[in-house]
Amino acid sequence: MKNLRKEFPVLSNYTYLNTASSGLLYDSLLDFRQEHDLDFLIGGSLFRDHRQVFFTSIRKTIATFFGGSDNNIVLTPNFSLGFNTILNGLDKNKKFLLLDNDYPSINFAVTSKGFDVCYATIDALVEQNIENAIQKYKPDIFAFSLIQYINGIAIDLNFLTILKSKYPNILFIADATQFCGTRVFDFTTSGIDILGCSGYKWLLGGYGNGFMLFKNDILNQITPSSYIDMVKTNYDSSYTDLQARFECGHLDTFNFGSLQYSLNFLNKIGITTIENHMSKLCDYAKSEFTKLNLLEENVVKRQMHSTIFNLKGDQELQLYLKKHHIITSLRGSGIRVSFHFYNTIEDIEQLLEIVHDYC
Repeated sequence: MKNLRKEFPVLSNYTYLNTASSGLLYDSLLDFRQEHDLDFLIGGSLFRDHRQVFFTSIRKTIATFFGGSDNNIVLTPNFSLGFNTILNGLDKNKKFLLLDNDYPSINFAVTSKGFDVCYATIDALVEQNIENAIQKYKPDIFAFSLIQYINGIAIDLNFLTILKSKYPNILFIADATQFCGTRVFDFTTSGIDILGCSGYKWLLGGYGNGFMLFKNDILNQITPSSYIDMVKTNYDSSYTDLQARFECGHLDTFNFGSLQYSLNFLNKIGITTIENHMSKLCDYAKSEFTKLNLLEENVVKRQMHSTIFNLKGDQELQLYLKKHHIITSLRGSGIRVSFHFYNTIEDIEQLLEIVHDYC
């Protein structure tokens, strides 16, 4: 992994612990992007003549990386746009189960549209809280982040698979923006019906690209009857497929080409290799953070955790870290740090040293 660090110029100047905010641009991706725009510069509209073939290849790359059928994948500039398109197609009498304090792109999007909403608490027993809420409130849809953006609590994927088998009629919609690219994942065998992701974090795709994965026959559950009636009356059946519903307007070959390039880049490293590296890194980080009483109790009690941690601290400490070239984010009541394959044990030790000096 250390040999790959030279791909990321930022790392020569900073200890970058902020992938949860933004993944990094790297040298070979920059080469691709410059070559892309040069081809557009000299080709004009001719450059776009084969765009549909290109976008089909991108869906195939996503399907290979995450599992699933490329026919059930839509490209979207970001998770939020895809998720709101789904919400706009749902009857307003649907009841949503949400996680309290989940990402606003989920919770605000749902509540602002007037859906009936119930909540499960995010704590050390979040899985049990989710099932208890389902039994109590009987929701139609469960929308959630796989990893909580503030403290990094991760929903157990095995739990979701079991939960879906118990409640097959509930639609499970997951935001995986803080998850995709951190570990091996097979959408086909998961308990998730719809999974969405923006590509600018752990996937290193830059901004302006994302995707939604759908299980078979899910489209029928999220398409309003008025839309189907309109198509039957005035248009051909192609207007009812996923791409027609979600890929309105022009897609950017620059942005989605960057996503495809980065998925291939991660594939060359090996997602299993990445997962193993980050597992060791985060186990070490959690152990050291716990020793120094830097983590909330709910995180300490969890057996499994993600690549995101929230450390006790304030803006003054965060600015002190930044002064020492350690890049983090203020989130919730603390300082959020997050790790990718380009991080090392030495990065964690440097963070701990600066925090110790500050205290």
